[in-house]
Amino acid sequence: MSSALRWYARRLRHMSGPEVAGRASDHLRRLAWSHRALAGSLVTPAPSMRQREDWVMARAGDVSTLGDGARRRVIEAAEALLAGRCEILGSLRKDMADPDWFHDGRSEQRFPDDIAAAQLDYRSGRYGNVKQVWELSRHHHLTVLAMAWALTHDDRYAVAVDRQLRSWWSTNRFMYGVNWVSGIELGIRLISWVWVRRLLEGWVGAAALFEENDDALGQIYWHQRFLAAFPSRGSSANNHLVAEMAGLLVGSCAFGWFTESERWAHMAFKRLDAALADNTFDSGVNRELAFAYHGLVCELGLVAMVEASAAGMEVGGDVWSRLCSMVDVGASLIDGRLRGPRQGDGDDGRALVLDDAAAPQWGSLLAVGARLFGPLPWWPAFDPDDPAGAALADMVAPPPSVANRPPSRLRSIPDAGIALLRAEGPRGEIWCRCDGGPHGFGSLAAHAHADALSVEVRYDGVDILADPGTYCYHEEPEWRRYFRSTRAHNTVQLDDRDQSEAGGPFMWQRQARATTLELADLGVKQRWSAEHDGYHDLDGGATHCRTVTLDARRSTIEIVDLVRGTHDHRVSLLFHLGPAVVATLQGRSVALAWTSPGGADSRAVMTLPVGLDWELHRGETEPIIGWYSPGFGVKEPAHTLVGNGTLAGAEFTTTLEFDPSS
Repeated sequence: MSSALRWYARRLRHMSGPEVAGRASDHLRRLAWSHRALAGSLVTPAPSMRQREDWVMARAGDVSTLGDGARRRVIEAAEALLAGRCEILGSLRKDMADPDWFHDGRSEQRFPDDIAAAQLDYRSGRYGNVKQVWELSRHHHLTVLAMAWALTHDDRYAVAVDRQLRSWWSTNRFMYGVNWVSGIELGIRLISWVWVRRLLEGWVGAAALFEENDDALGQIYWHQRFLAAFPSRGSSANNHLVAEMAGLLVGSCAFGWFTESERWAHMAFKRLDAALADNTFDSGVNRELAFAYHGLVCELGLVAMVEASAAGMEVGGDVWSRLCSMVDVGASLIDGRLRGPRQGDGDDGRALVLDDAAAPQWGSLLAVGARLFGPLPWWPAFDPDDPAGAALADMVAPPPSVANRPPSRLRSIPDAGIALLRAEGPRGEIWCRCDGGPHGFGSLAAHAHADALSVEVRYDGVDILADPGTYCYHEEPEWRRYFRSTRAHNTVQLDDRDQSEAGGPFMWQRQARATTLELADLGVKQRWSAEHDGYHDLDGGATHCRTVTLDARRSTIEIVDLVRGTHDHRVSLLFHLGPAVVATLQGRSVALAWTSPGGADSRAVMTLPVGLDWELHRGETEPIIGWYSPGFGVKEPAHTLVGNGTLAGAEFTTTLEFDPSS
């Protein structure tokens, strides 16, 4: 059996009968729509006269209140776009003044524009990196240009938006090409189009670009009809379904021109409400346990529900409460520099970009959350002068007050299996995330990594013991396998095998189950312990247990690993250091040095356990080891400590001491 057939066989095992039937029906309908589109038999219904005459788009909040710093960021980003420059997932594009919508700026390859989306081989890398092309066509750069026009009324920005949207609409035929493959892309793109039109209100060419433009009407209609017809199903009803329904809700509320608009809006609201509930633990943490997607889903929910409320739909208190919980739990998990955990997959996805794309997402989410729900006293410091805070959150009156918000920063999130040990060291915050929860969401756990019992440690926002990140999804399978492997995380590997067994780039055949055993606050010390069953099927039924203790007085972290079992196993204990850290290994002692964000030189010492042979690796490819991905599509060398040995049950103690001379 070929590898492709084996993948399909594994994938089918994760689907129910109704899901298989639904997917088969969807595929046939997509092919039929493609043939009808090619034959010209799919006609966009003209908006009714009543709807056109009565249509008024909800206005953005007053962006004139933004301060000089926020205005400067937006305008500088817009000027770079006018000059043709923009970074797309780590690759600098220089054609942004007139982009080719099918060109991958990273590989310099091009996707075809004349193949039906349902028949396009987009995963293999044959035509390039699909994420590069999709990200460009989310049109976040156009919302930045539109925001620049709203702030300055400089028509250069609006003219650039006009030219690029007309180009996209004319070159992306319905159901053909890579930009019609995935519903999440259509949903996010619709949100961008709504906000472009909203921010260009008052520009002389806005109506001619949108509601008086047949190409625009066709694209907006068929984007919404596609999303209504082909929602993600069953095992794929994760953040994709949230984005699809958020886009349909925003589009049908804002562009209420069609006979189906009201029905689409109510359908999308109902499905989005259910998807947010299904995708979210009671605590507010996203069930995919990939924190980047927690931010994306939170942002999608906020953007969509603000739009619905502005359109006069009744958004219940339970919806606002869930979104508020997502903001509050995010505020608990991020560090003092507004960086979230790097747990699981992350592709830098955003729902709405109105600022320099390099600005921290959680700065924007906290600014929006503060205006909608009110900031809590323990939230980390953030800049409230944010374009999304002003433009999005101020579109509607704040919802009713949400009850039972956390009185202090959460240290434990039991349903998600996340524990945070925190303390103030001599030079800043010691932040330690411990992973003792579920593997991921649903039967696929698509965005999970084999990282049970891993730890992530930062000092004043600098990665010390780092989660290496994601790097890629489709085109480089060997790197995809590495970055989500057990070997790529700060945990124990037995017999050179992952704790969980992958069945493909977005599928897990076997999922390790981790259980938190203790989280204790002992005054100056905080202690966490957990175990997982990912190696129970090995000879002797091996179990990995870990205890982590943070001593605030001594600025130390102690990690005790216990491998229980009766048979000998090859044991590998791995510690991945952040890219800013320089490591020197001498015996069992490792000297660490780095420069903090404030410019001060900092040091730490690791004392490694006996019983293992220790090696220091950096930037190696045979096999892959010693890499860090700061963002999707980008990787750089970083030091990794690997201790190897062959033994039965044993205990290992590692200590990390910050500022040892203080």
